[in-house]
Amino acid sequence: MSENSNIEWTDHTFNPWIGCTKVSPGCDNCYAEQMMDKRMHKVEWGPRGERVRTSAANWREPIRWNARHAQFFAEHGRRQRVFCASLADVFDTAVPIEWLIDVLDVWRQTPHLDKLVLTKRIGNATKRLGEAFNTLMLRDDCAENPLVPWLATWIAGNAPADVWLGATVVNQAEADRDIPKLLRTPAKTRFLSMEPLLGHVDVFSSATGELLHTSGNEYEPGALDWIIVGGESGAGARPMHPAWARSLRDQCAAAGVPYLFKQWGHWHTAVVDGSTGRATFREFASFEQWVSKAQTWVAGGICLDRHGVPLERGEDFMRARDEGGFPVTVMHGVGKKASGRLLDGAIHDAFPVTSLDVGAACGRARGAM
Repeated sequence: MSENSNIEWTDHTFNPWIGCTKVSPGCDNCYAEQMMDKRMHKVEWGPRGERVRTSAANWREPIRWNARHAQFFAEHGRRQRVFCASLADVFDTAVPIEWLIDVLDVWRQTPHLDKLVLTKRIGNATKRLGEAFNTLMLRDDCAENPLVPWLATWIAGNAPADVWLGATVVNQAEADRDIPKLLRTPAKTRFLSMEPLLGHVDVFSSATGELLHTSGNEYEPGALDWIIVGGESGAGARPMHPAWARSLRDQCAAAGVPYLFKQWGHWHTAVVDGSTGRATFREFASFEQWVSKAQTWVAGGICLDRHGVPLERGEDFMRARDEGGFPVTVMHGVGKKASGRLLDGAIHDAFPVTSLDVGAACGRARGAM
């Protein structure tokens, strides 16, 4: 799927700068910090560290990708997707506003690319776009600068169709806080990245119901256009309970929202169903079943109660029994590669279809006549 990125849901990754500060439980085991700070020593992570702008050659890459859009569409039947940014956050307030202006101008100059802008700071988006516009208006060339009307149109509510706006949400508290912010920010395509998923999340909960529904319980199509789900990998990875991923799959199916299951991460299962050959998660349905089968079923793995809380000692299981924590699910640390991307035996690789996709396909069909 990816040309210049190992990330399953994009073709290219564009990092205009490197560096960030942790702002979420999902950041605890940040892969970008481990790679760029701890291992490669290219940048100091955190509020005291500086953001490091990448090379001019790297900034020219989106322009190059944009220029070859016709060739890509002929080969793949769709537009190119560019993730902005995997090693930083576009709406980080520690970044000079001039850098953001430069990024916005790259987006303006690449209308044939779908820019997938994912942030852990969705509450900053409208403010930072406004700051960028005000800064532009102070420049001597503001009357001739094509970025000014492009950005003014976005701020006025008519967002560019080729900029997909996404928020990272890892638990219910973040969903309740950030989904309304995402829905209030002008965008043609909005999405959630729920990776690492750290708990059960009801995306269409009462906290977001006012914005997600038009009337009663009728879901408003287009309010959220895509949901990505994935577990955590790497050192210190936290397990993703299978029930959490299944629930989001089912929520998306009920709402007609495309669902992409990116990965299990480090934790999955080492058990295979002999009759089907499929990986299977073993469960203790009750405390009594755990007592009789524990040594055989756990086999070096971990047990999670139905809320995803690890159970390590006998008293933990007794508490789960008394507090309604059963059934308990067994998971094993098999690593990202072995765990794969199958959810109940299926790959979930759905993407939103935008007006630009339809327009490009129609244009290609007319050209073939």
